[in-house]
Formats: sequence, structure tokens, C-alpha cells
Amino acid sequence: MFNSTQVSYFILSAYFDTGGFKYLYFLLILSLYVFIVCANVLLVVVICVNRSLHEPMYLFLVSLFVNELYGSTGLFPFLLGQILSDIHTVSAPFCFLQIFCVYSYGNVEFSNLAVMSYDRYLAICYPLQYNTHMTSNKVVVLIALTWLLSLAGVGVAVSLTSSLKLCGNIINKVYCDSYSVIKLACSDTTANNIVGLVNTFTVTFGLIILNLLSYMRILKVCFSGSRQTRQKALSTCTPHLLSLLNFSFGSFFEIVQSRFNMNYLPNMLRIFLSLYWLTCQPLINPLLYGLKMSKIRIVCRDLLFGGKR
Repeated sequence: MFNSTQVSYFILSAYFDTGGFKYLYFLLILSLYVFIVCANVLLVVVICVNRSLHEPMYLFLVSLFVNELYGSTGLFPFLLGQILSDIHTVSAPFCFLQIFCVYSYGNVEFSNLAVMSYDRYLAICYPLQYNTHMTSNKVVVLIALTWLLSLAGVGVAVSLTSSLKLCGNIINKVYCDSYSVIKLACSDTTANNIVGLVNTFTVTFGLIILNLLSYMRILKVCFSGSRQTRQKALSTCTPHLLSLLNFSFGSFFEIVQSRFNMNYLPNMLRIFLSLYWLTCQPLINPLLYGLKMSKIRIVCRDLLFGGKR
């Protein structure tokens, strides 16, 4: 996979000397990572051990939380090591592995959110037929397709990128980024650009459109339905919609920053924008779903504080 490239390592040039503050940054990032791991693991365990939560909506949430753990692990340990290091380099094999983890995390996230919006669409628009349409087998198939198609698609893109002949090794980011590596190529990148565009429009914009179409139908039912229907829709859909908007905006910032010259922005702001989509989603999702969804909130409260239901 890595034999065709002439580069054995990459230099991450976005890092800058922070002096003694690097230990403060290290503690802040470490605290953030520990919270993300604990919060997402807690919710996965809560859903898995409570049979009352073994419903399609919550099983899709398990897939979402597992993906948050996967994406965070692909970034945070590496980021913590780089913060303490004075030499910000990464080997080519590890760089391409990180690209695979980061981009597959993004694809799985969008796919998960699309499947969850489809589930809410069926539950709210066709409540009487919901159990017929959303069977256990269908849930398993949807979760499997979410992961397998995302991993396969990113695997093809990373294989194309890793086979490029590179004439440089400086990446102006704090982690490895596919488009930054492609810009270093001195060989033909047509196939990479086509795959990148297809991935952007089908996964990013395509799945966002599917999500929005589902919510347009849901809103139509809510406005024409009873007050109880509206309240049920709001309680189950608000966390999902906020999560979708947060991740979409974060991904948009990342796409714009990768494709256009943003050197006129302060370095800290560019770093924040490049990390936003990878850090805020794993942090916000457990809070959104844990606090907004009453069944999860009650079970978590009972588990943590020994309350009685």
C-alpha cells in the first residue's frame, strides 16, 4: 500500500511553539478525551444492559456512540503525543492509517445520522406499520451497511492516495489529511479528485439531503397531527437534528478550509476549525441524547445514583 510513495514521513507544520503552555493544552485535551470515552462508553453500556432500550432507535444510537469512540481514538492519542513532542513528524504508514480512521469516522457518522432520520420518519409518519418495516433483521442490515460501505469507500480513496508519487512531505495541519497529501503529489491525481468529489457529494451532501427530506415529512405530520404527536416528535427528533446540524457545519468548515487558502486566518482559528468536526461531535452527542431522551436519562440516573424507577 505504501511502496509507491517516495516519502517515508510527513511534517505537520501547523503546530507552533507554545512554551510551558503545552502542558496546559495537554491536560485540557486529555480531560476532553477522558470525558468523551467515559460518556460514550457509559451510554453504550446503559443501552446494551437494559432490555427496555433494545429498540431500533437506541441500537442505532449504540452504533453512533461506538463511532464517536472510534473517531476520537483515531485523533486524540496522536494529538496528545504531538502536543508534548518537539518534533512534529509522523511516519507515512501511520499517516495513511490516520486518514483512513478520520475519514471513515466521518462517513459512518453521516450514514448513521441518515439511518436514524429514516427510523424516526417511519416511527412518526407510519407508527402503525413501524414494527413491520423496522424489524430486528433490518436494523442489523442497516448498521452493517453503514459501517461496511463507509469503510470500503474510504479504503479505496486512501489506497489511491497512498499510491501517489509525492514531491513534498509538509502537511499544514495538526493531523494527517487526505487532501493535503494529494496536493503534495507530482503524479496524476485525476482518479483521486474524482473519488473525492463522488464521496463529498454522495456521502456529505447526498446524506444531508436525505436527512432533510425525512425531516420535511416529519414536520408535515407534526403540523397536521395532534399536540401529543408534536411533543413525541420533538422529544425524539430534536437531539438528532441538532447533532446533524452540528456535524454538517463542522464538515463544511473542514471542506472549505482544505480546498481554499485560509492562511489569512489566525493559526489558532484554523486549528480549531480543522478539529471542530472531529472533537465536538463525540463531545456533544452523549450530552444531547443523554439529557434530551428521557428513557436514557432515567436509566443513567438510576445507574449512577442508585435511584429507583
